[in-house]
Amino acid sequence: MSRAVLILLTAGAVLTGLAGCTANDEDLRQWMDEQRRVTTPKVTPLTEPTRYMPLAYAGGAAVDAFSSERLTQVLRRDSGPLGGGIALLTSELNRRKEPLEAYPLDAMTMVGSLDKGGQKVALLKVENLLHQVRKGNYLGQNYGRVTQITESEITLREIVQDAAGEWIERGTTLQLQENTK
Repeated sequence: MSRAVLILLTAGAVLTGLAGCTANDEDLRQWMDEQRRVTTPKVTPLTEPTRYMPLAYAGGAAVDAFSSERLTQVLRRDSGPLGGGIALLTSELNRRKEPLEAYPLDAMTMVGSLDKGGQKVALLKVENLLHQVRKGNYLGQNYGRVTQITESEITLREIVQDAAGEWIERGTTLQLQENTK
């Protein structure tokens, strides 16, 4: 079989296939037109927007944030070395820092615990190194002292500043993290 005959047979098959498609084309158009007439789109109506009602400014009678009286109060409070709550920090500032105080708590992962000589010891993973932590050790950057160790968590007492700038104590926990690599 020559190449020319093969090309003619292929062209004939393609033309026959196209002729078959044009016969069904009219049926397809009729069906599409019928579906367009029968089908109605479902559009949910939009809710009307709420009206904006401006409020009158009522802060005119309040103490001015930039008044000299207010600034004097703040300066008096902060005139000490660390402001209010200095009693909480005095002992913390006079002691030697422990190595795990250089890392934030979110960089630490509790990976287990064990009993060592009748005392609970927690295993902390920090920068791919494993550390043993006991009750009384310090962790984190907020003067966190370990107050309790259980099989599933470490309880800490931290000293942080509140919104007014006062130093306060708060409790924090580190939970056991399973499936850590």
